[in-house]
Amino acid sequence: MSLRPRLVAFDVDGTLVGRDLKISPGVREAVARMRAAGVAGCLVTGRMYRSTLPFVRELHFDAPVICYQGAAIIDPATDDVLDHVALSNEVVRELIGAAEADRMHLQLYRNDEYYCEARNRYSDLYASLAMTEPVVVPSLREAFAYSPATKAVIVSDAPVAERYAASLSERLSGRAYVTRSLPEFVELLDPAVDKGAALRFVAGRLGIAMEETLAIGDSWNDAPLLRAAGFGVAMGSAPPELREIADASVDDIAHDGVAQALDAYVLSDA
Repeated sequence: MSLRPRLVAFDVDGTLVGRDLKISPGVREAVARMRAAGVAGCLVTGRMYRSTLPFVRELHFDAPVICYQGAAIIDPATDDVLDHVALSNEVVRELIGAAEADRMHLQLYRNDEYYCEARNRYSDLYASLAMTEPVVVPSLREAFAYSPATKAVIVSDAPVAERYAASLSERLSGRAYVTRSLPEFVELLDPAVDKGAALRFVAGRLGIAMEETLAIGDSWNDAPLLRAAGFGVAMGSAPPELREIADASVDDIAHDGVAQALDAYVLSDA
């Protein structure tokens, strides 16, 4: 890239951590060198704020945290919500009806809590990765009768999730942003929300030009992030659609792709 990055945006799941939820020593060391060189870091994730904060603390980042795919941006020093764009109640109610009719496991998010109607293998998968437990309610329809939702997530087996994401994208076209993070998750947000728009918000708040940002991601929901950044890096495990729009690709998480990206594109002249 032509300008040295002043801000690096990291996706979390599949980029910084695998399903063991551990940041490798090599990546921690590379991030420490990045910070010592005066480059800021921020996390950009579909995770809830509470399940992102441990990684923020571990990496000693103080930039605003982009969570919920960009629907909420929060100051980790104060827990102040700097920006929040919720999915409308109208779409939430329609989605509840669709999930009921199609017998899909739906989770709705509000005030950094998530709600579902039953514990099952889908809720257990999500809880294990999010490191937080759901609020189980008798009826999402009643719990969200008048409320918007920060986001909605359908959890299913990966092939079903892929088909259902396509179906919802068509059904809610223009009224919701439908994306996928992990293969089992279909995530729905307000149409104004994506990781790229959130990175622009954070970079502006920090006084950093977008040309001075670098982003690293691994999944479909990272496409807006890599497009928005001055330089986009795809992990080795990324789907072809993401690698096609990236400026560079690195190894997968098992081979410390993040450390490779920092060494090659951030620290090479530091």
